[in-house]
Parts: sequence; C-alpha cells; structure tokens
Amino acid sequence: MKSNFRHVALIGKYHATSSGVAGASTRKYLDEIAHFLMDQGCEVVLEVDTATNIGLTDYTTMDVAGIGAHCDLCLVVGGDGTMLGIGRQLAKYKVPLIGINAGRLGFITDIPFDQYKTTLGPMLAGQYEVDDRSLMQAHVMRDGHCVFSAQAMNDVVVNRGATSGMVELRVEVDGHFVANQRADGLIISSPTGSTAYSLSAGGPLLHPSIPGWVMVPIAPHTLSNRPIVLANAAEIAIEIVAGRDASANFDMQSLASLMHGDRIVVTRSQHQVRFLHPKGWSYFDTLREKMHWNEGVA
Repeated sequence: MKSNFRHVALIGKYHATSSGVAGASTRKYLDEIAHFLMDQGCEVVLEVDTATNIGLTDYTTMDVAGIGAHCDLCLVVGGDGTMLGIGRQLAKYKVPLIGINAGRLGFITDIPFDQYKTTLGPMLAGQYEVDDRSLMQAHVMRDGHCVFSAQAMNDVVVNRGATSGMVELRVEVDGHFVANQRADGLIISSPTGSTAYSLSAGGPLLHPSIPGWVMVPIAPHTLSNRPIVLANAAEIAIEIVAGRDASANFDMQSLASLMHGDRIVVTRSQHQVRFLHPKGWSYFDTLREKMHWNEGVA
C-alpha cells in the first residue's frame, strides 16, 4: 500500500521529563517510523531542532518554514504539548498533522505508538478523517500599542501573580461591557482546549465542530461568575484593572507580563490547524477513552 503523501516531516518530543518519552527513546522511535515511511514510498525529513537534540544525523533536516514549503504531511511523535507547539507554527502553511502518542493523555496525538504501523498504512493511502481546528490570535495592547502577540490552539489565560491576591479584570465582548471580575484569573478556551485547563476550572466540554470559545473564571470571588460560551467570531478584550504581577499565557508555552491598563484582545485567527485521524475516528471515542467514561459499567 503506497503513500499518497510524498514528502513527510517528522518531529519528536525531545525535552526530558519525568514521565514522557525523550532522548534515546525518541531517537529510536523516530528512526523506526522514518524507515516505515520510506518503505511506503515517502521521502522523509526531520525537523531540524528534533534532529539536533536527539542526535539523528542520517536524514535531511528542515526548519518549520522549509517543512511548510516542501512537505505535504507532518507526523508528530510526542504528547499534546508537542503537537500544540508545531501545530501553531505550521497552520499558516496548511500542512496536515498526524499525532503518534508518546506522552500521557493524548487528546490530539491519538495514535498509540504500538499501533502506528497498522494505523498509518491506510491513512497514508488516503483513508483518514479530516479534523480542522480554529486558532486564537491574541494581542497585548499597552497605551494603544501592541507589545506582544501570539497564537493559541488551546487557550489564552490571564493569571494573578504567584504571591499576590486576586486580579480584577474588566471584560468586554465586541466592545460591549460584560463584567468586572475579581478572580485568580480568566481562561479563554477553544473547543480543543476545553479538555485542558478550562475543564479543570469547571468549564464545559465543547465539540470541535462548534464555532465558539468558552470564557471560564478561575476561582472567582463572586460565585455567580460562571463559564459562558461565546461565538468565535467575537472579539474578547480583557483589561487589567487591579492586582500585582499578572501575566498572560498562550497555550502555557509563551508568556507576557502585564501592567495595569493592559488589554489582552483575543480574536479568531485566519489560520486553522488540520489534523488527520484514522478512518472511523470519533471525538466521543476519544473522550470516553481519555476521561475513563463507563469504567466499572458491566
């Protein structure tokens, strides 16, 4: 069964962790997958930082821009954090991604490593489900000027300082005042991120096909401040009114320090991330497996 994808990029998790796959294990996994891909007729390249950090020197390497220009598929071997990082970077190039789970939960890296051969073969031959996910575009505005910008696939989070009390935030949607909230912080989450920090803070699960965001306060002072689902065409603005050492996190992978009066403006990005899943894949199957639904049911 030959591949419909000619040029395939590989990126792997290489940061050492206490429980994930890293270093020598990642090198072994990537080398094995690369040989499998070549047997399917693919030309394989490694993302340059992956190759450098794990010591795989036998393959052509490219940076993200090169992968975006030359590859028609990217395989990500790692956990959801690895997928978030490369997904944001490749979105503007419209390169689809397949995730092979070498992490823990794996909501978006959903193919177990020990099943990759039986799963990838049919997918490479064109038997897959397409799953497009919206990105957020966030800007930190200070005195009318943008001082920081970032994209997020999961969430934009405004947090209080580590040693300070609550922050007070003024929230607007499409220029309309919503509320002043005193809380430990505020999460603006995509459907993809609704299974992450948002869920831990009491937010709802959003199906990926829903064109919406969920706004979730973190430990609000007023208990009537509840999560709310908003259309993802809306512009959400969060102003820092009071509180020390506040910060904004974007997918928990980039950080901006905030001052009083700063406004974090969140809109829908013009780019989407395209995931490919095995034929017959279901979002509900993923939820049932990862959240251990039905355990103990005969």
